[in-house]
Amino acid sequence: MPPVDLFIIGGGVNGCGIARDAAGRGLSVCLAEKDDLASKTSSGSTKLVHGGLRYLEYYEFDLVRKALKEREVLWRLAPHIIYPMRFVLPHVAGMRPRWLLRLGLFIYDHLGGRKDLPPTRSIAFSSDPAGDPLKSEIVSGFEYSDCWVDDARLTVLNARDAADRGATVLTRQKVVRAERENGVWVVHTEMANGERQQVRARILVNAAGPWVSRLAGSVIDDSDKRKLRLVRGSHIVVNKLFEHEQSYILQNPDGRIVFVIPYEKDFTLIGTTDADHDESLEQINIGEDEKRYLCESVSRRFEQSVGTDDIVWSYSAVRPLFDDGKSDAKSVTRDYQIVTEASDSGAPLISVLGGKITTYRKLAEDVLREVERFVPDLPSSWSATQSLPGGDFDHQGFEQQVRRLKVEYPFLSDGHASRLTRLYGTRARQLLDSAKGSLDLGRLFGSDLYEVEVRYLIDQEWALSAEDILWRRTKEGLRLSSDQAQALDAFVKEVVGA
Repeated sequence: MPPVDLFIIGGGVNGCGIARDAAGRGLSVCLAEKDDLASKTSSGSTKLVHGGLRYLEYYEFDLVRKALKEREVLWRLAPHIIYPMRFVLPHVAGMRPRWLLRLGLFIYDHLGGRKDLPPTRSIAFSSDPAGDPLKSEIVSGFEYSDCWVDDARLTVLNARDAADRGATVLTRQKVVRAERENGVWVVHTEMANGERQQVRARILVNAAGPWVSRLAGSVIDDSDKRKLRLVRGSHIVVNKLFEHEQSYILQNPDGRIVFVIPYEKDFTLIGTTDADHDESLEQINIGEDEKRYLCESVSRRFEQSVGTDDIVWSYSAVRPLFDDGKSDAKSVTRDYQIVTEASDSGAPLISVLGGKITTYRKLAEDVLREVERFVPDLPSSWSATQSLPGGDFDHQGFEQQVRRLKVEYPFLSDGHASRLTRLYGTRARQLLDSAKGSLDLGRLFGSDLYEVEVRYLIDQEWALSAEDILWRRTKEGLRLSSDQAQALDAFVKEVVGA
């Protein structure tokens, strides 16, 4: 078989975004991920599409501008999994002064071409519901806009769109060797059962996130090892702390900030930490000190204290940041670098260093600019205007989509219709197909997770375990019991033949 144009290592949001962009330009693409899609960093973010207000303090104006411009672009591409959110920033005596906060928010409002997102406003907490959860001595603050994203679904939908456009997506296939041979790359992959295969490719893209340097040092022949700063971000989830839909951004005495965000209707997400990660990349877990730090951050500002016993779930991920020599983890740049190595015999290698979820699409465009050096007459960029799967409706029309789904499938509860629309958008109809009632949805595994959804995730979204379904494709793991999760896992294994 002829070599593919592009072989991509890494099924995180960057790798899947690159695959989508390249496939949409007519290139032949193969992507390999050693685990599940988004199983590491790309499901472990704070789940925000944002400019990064705090990065202004480090004069990262170009990064903030680039990210702010992407907020509404991504919202329009995927209005089912991305939506606006208002953030409350309390002013606290002894922290950043009011004038500095106001200046930063003014810049934030005007730096990135905000159009449909509402602007910043001042808040007096005595007359605003956002003040109800806060301690009485906190009397005022500000409210500004950013967007929320289901990060794991963003990754999977980019992979789905890439596959719909002709890309081959290989999950649970580890790249064990890549070597140049007669002007092309020969990439060796290995499945969990030990079976191996080879794929030949004209260009190799190393988008393995925290594993970029490890691959360069041991798996990819004749490549320069790149220096990354690995920073662990950890989050905790507790039962709902407040009733309204605004989020909070809390300042801490050490200069770090912590977000407190409504999560999955019944819960609150708290994070993130920033800690250098010098441990194994295979087992990444929140530390007890990180749990205490996040609990204390909330308890310092909220009337309702939070302790480690209140945690119902937690997750951690390692972010591969470009090492710019900064002394502390919180100030390391979140921008990315793309490095291209081309030998005399051809077969270029493109490595992706760093980045943040908000700028993944721009990163993919920049990678394709590098590809263009080796592929003449490459079609121009297109990914900013074509919706992701299920996102083909007006970006401010989510509730209308829920109502339409309820009309077409009147047996759905309001919550079920909303959840399916939030996860699948217009493709919820593919999942539900010709169902006339709940009995047509098949086996109920718990909550409102039915067999038709499970089979859709196996058939269309590469799910191969209960964990894939409960914690990445959905967050129903928060609602199913351990017995229900085990029954689901047995069912999935039976369906996929594992």
